[in-house]
Amino acid sequence: MSKMILVNLPVRDLAASTAFYVALGGAVNPQFSGANSTLLNFTEAIGVMLLTHEHYREFTQRPIGDARRDSQAMYALTVDARDAVDATVARAADAGGRADPNPAQDLGFMYNRHVEDPDGYVWEMVWMNPSAHG
Repeated sequence: MSKMILVNLPVRDLAASTAFYVALGGAVNPQFSGANSTLLNFTEAIGVMLLTHEHYREFTQRPIGDARRDSQAMYALTVDARDAVDATVARAADAGGRADPNPAQDLGFMYNRHVEDPDGYVWEMVWMNPSAHG
């Protein structure tokens, strides 16, 4: 089995969060999804596992933080084209997210914007010009 990165996130409303992450570009993996969790694959190697708070607590004794209040991590996904940054942020915002909780950055060779999910986790959508650093 090849290596994968799975980001596990506790969520308040599994259906709403699933809709957001589908709009962000994830595909639901029904093999690892159910009443208490949804696995969304972004690539063969990158996935986001959404877990209800009750299910998440089965894996940790630590309290669940509030991502709406405290920054806990930065998550970034790359896209293939500059226009895809704006399109992805718009789709995710239409699916219950909040666009641009942080300022956009346009460095010419790199462009990014952010979108916040229903639980407050912020995702950075990034396009980088592959020929800029040849």
